[in-house]
Amino acid sequence: MLKLVYRMHLLFLLVGVLVLLESSLASAAIVEHSFYVKNTIVERLCEKQEITTVNGTLPGPLLRVTEGDTVIVHVFNESPHGMFQKLSAWADGPSYVTQCPIQPKHKYTYKFNATEQEGTLWWHAHSKWLRATVYGGFIIHPRNKGPPYYPFGEYYKEITLILGEWWNANVLDVENQGITTGAPPNISDAYTINGQPGDLYPCSKDKTTKFELVQGKTYLLRIINAALNNEQFFKIANHKMTVVAIDASYTDPYETDVVVSAPGQTVDVLLSADQPVGSYYAAARTYASAPGIPFINTTTTAIFNYVNCSTTLTPKMPKLPPFNDTPTAHKFFTSLTGLTTSPFWEPTILDVDEHMFMAIGLGLVSCGRSPSNCLGPFNQSMAASISNFSFSLPTKMSILEANYYNVEGIFNDTFPNYPLMPFDYTNPNNTNDLNLLLTTKSTTVKRFKYNTTVEIVFQDTGLLAIENHPMHIHCFNFQVLAQGFGNYDPKVDREKFNYDNPQIRNTIAVPTGGWAVVRFRANNPGAWILHCHLDAHLTWGLAMAFIVDNGDTPETTLPPPPEDLPKC
Repeated sequence: MLKLVYRMHLLFLLVGVLVLLESSLASAAIVEHSFYVKNTIVERLCEKQEITTVNGTLPGPLLRVTEGDTVIVHVFNESPHGMFQKLSAWADGPSYVTQCPIQPKHKYTYKFNATEQEGTLWWHAHSKWLRATVYGGFIIHPRNKGPPYYPFGEYYKEITLILGEWWNANVLDVENQGITTGAPPNISDAYTINGQPGDLYPCSKDKTTKFELVQGKTYLLRIINAALNNEQFFKIANHKMTVVAIDASYTDPYETDVVVSAPGQTVDVLLSADQPVGSYYAAARTYASAPGIPFINTTTTAIFNYVNCSTTLTPKMPKLPPFNDTPTAHKFFTSLTGLTTSPFWEPTILDVDEHMFMAIGLGLVSCGRSPSNCLGPFNQSMAASISNFSFSLPTKMSILEANYYNVEGIFNDTFPNYPLMPFDYTNPNNTNDLNLLLTTKSTTVKRFKYNTTVEIVFQDTGLLAIENHPMHIHCFNFQVLAQGFGNYDPKVDREKFNYDNPQIRNTIAVPTGGWAVVRFRANNPGAWILHCHLDAHLTWGLAMAFIVDNGDTPETTLPPPPEDLPKC
């Protein structure tokens, strides 16, 4: 969950290097990397564009460690998504939540232990829209390399596929234009796989991402959705896949011909190269769950070539689901279950201390200037909120520092367990009700005592648009007990809870016009942001933060901040 924190005008124009001091798959080690953040000129879609990168590449470096390793990342600005950060909240990274942005010509060293997790995560920028190009994979291998290496058995090779999104523009300009006008920001110009749009886009054919398969072998595909604002359908022509892990948590094997992922989610699948020698497209396109909301209706591709296939073959193309195929998306998301025999499995939380109900969705804030210059609905500015609290980041000090030093005036801890004004959440007529649409900005958090067990009902709302929202909680995995459509009804829907083998995630795609119920244990002191992983919604305020108090022992107490923690 370490993430790069910096502003565009704080970039370093340094030569990128990546240093790996030590890594061992047999025992715990110290793995050290240097990340240099700088401007890099790349060419996509027939145009040259200056983008922000880590070490000059898109995607950035793929980091590999072993469970139990100590990871040190020297950043001349931010860094792994989904890492627990046990007693290392200072290394989480989101701007103004755990730290201030790194200042020019300074560095900050993130240090954390990769413990009690195995599988695929990712690191990315967590300041404005910079994660559009500042991201990379983070792989945690099992410490025990003896059989069984993985619960799902052995495989021949690994292939990492990172789904991304591309603008023929400076992404900060795109974000700022939306903020200035109050209207939704411009949509992207392409989707990418490992930084390349693929040969269905102009000027992209000769740079399409390609992989080689040996017939009869089994491959582990690590699929990461790093797109900024879009969920994705993903298929490989003529091939089926078996899901074996999500968000670095093992699953019961689930066979499918389509993978659905939201921004922030990872999916590990086994792919058997069991088709005739040939060439096959892997393709991804948007799952657009909100009716009438613009998106780029195009397809990004990579190519899987079998060894010894003819170089003149035209790759076979998979038939992707329609962009609005909610039934297919829901089937995938709800068919996954946790592998109870896997390492680090914990029984389902049965005794809940705190019940929370969060109404999530879009809304409006007062334009604050001449309505004729405000281009959002009803001449207001676009916003988003949780239970009508639209999150605003502080600027003078991070939430974590303010809490640690007991500084007043940076945040308040009055976030309610239930909406202060309940309503018929999924009624489409709410779209025209300004009493429900208008919200206010604040930095409001929820405080938990150490080791509190928490249940959250995420309820989508019909304000402006119903939509599938990928909700992510930093530093915690959670158990997904159930998902459904309509307004959540505890009298009926609690009967659907899976207490036996719920899937374990750190990002849940809350069904469009529906709800999801998750549980977790607040056993890591610090300040942790909860937010929608559609960055347009995060910018508008679809977020809040938890503060977890210290426990009663040194082992449950957050250590003091490091000496090089950036200052505002």
